[in-house]
Amino acid sequence: MTQAFSYRHLYYFWVVAKEGGVARAADRLGMAVQTVSTQVRELERSLGHTLLKPQGRGLVLTEAGTAAMQQADLIFQLGEQLPAIVQAAITTPSVRLSVGISDGLPKLVVRRLLQPVIQEPRLRLLCLEDGFDGLLAKLALHRLDVVLADRPAPPNPNLKVYSHSLGSSAVAWYAPPAWYAASRKDFPQSLAHVPVLLPAPQAAVRTLLDHWFEQQGIRPQVAGEFDDSALLKTFGASGMGVFPAAQVVHDELVARYGVKRIGVSEGVEEHFYAIGTQKKILHPLVQRLLPVE
Repeated sequence: MTQAFSYRHLYYFWVVAKEGGVARAADRLGMAVQTVSTQVRELERSLGHTLLKPQGRGLVLTEAGTAAMQQADLIFQLGEQLPAIVQAAITTPSVRLSVGISDGLPKLVVRRLLQPVIQEPRLRLLCLEDGFDGLLAKLALHRLDVVLADRPAPPNPNLKVYSHSLGSSAVAWYAPPAWYAASRKDFPQSLAHVPVLLPAPQAAVRTLLDHWFEQQGIRPQVAGEFDDSALLKTFGASGMGVFPAAQVVHDELVARYGVKRIGVSEGVEEHFYAIGTQKKILHPLVQRLLPVE
């Protein structure tokens, strides 16, 4: 592209392509044929490609024109929806909450942590899952209202964010029916003899679990490691192996995945945090997430 193109030129091209000719497009736009033709040529010049070519008594798209038309369709279809969206925003105002969710945080726990705001009748909840560092960067740029994570934000004089504890949970072990008997007998030593699924190394709880294994003198048979906690549980429930999970969601876990608890990692707790850009949370919905002091 030799220069920035004009959306006005793109719109004229879009109408010409829709109408199949410059004359019909000019009639629809209420403009002179020469004016419309000039606008389309300006667009072609800025993009560096011919977009329309003669065929019979009309015009058809070139390959470049087809690609441009696909994007123009998206742009102007969205534009046509704008009045309705604006009107809806005025007549039915919503309360917007943008939440960053650390990829190491169990999804069932996220649902529980957000429970205090879910019933807000005008809620518009936007959830973004990403790596911990990426979420903190977006939070610092005010692209998020809050970040939910399994660890507090590290000290950083260049990153003004603050961590608020949302509580913690003991970590228990769960097994699908195929592995329940073998893993339940002589737990936790049984974890050295059955397939084990673990959170990925970057998850905060993984470090605690590795230390717990060392304390117990257990060398687990690691059959899989997962960034996504929901995937870990899904594969575990399918029979791939036993897995750890926050005990606070025990009832939901058993009901959804059909697994059974085989024991608890004594001394291992998973912690949950809300991270914001101010020491005193101002967003009313984020305030609801925090424990009453």
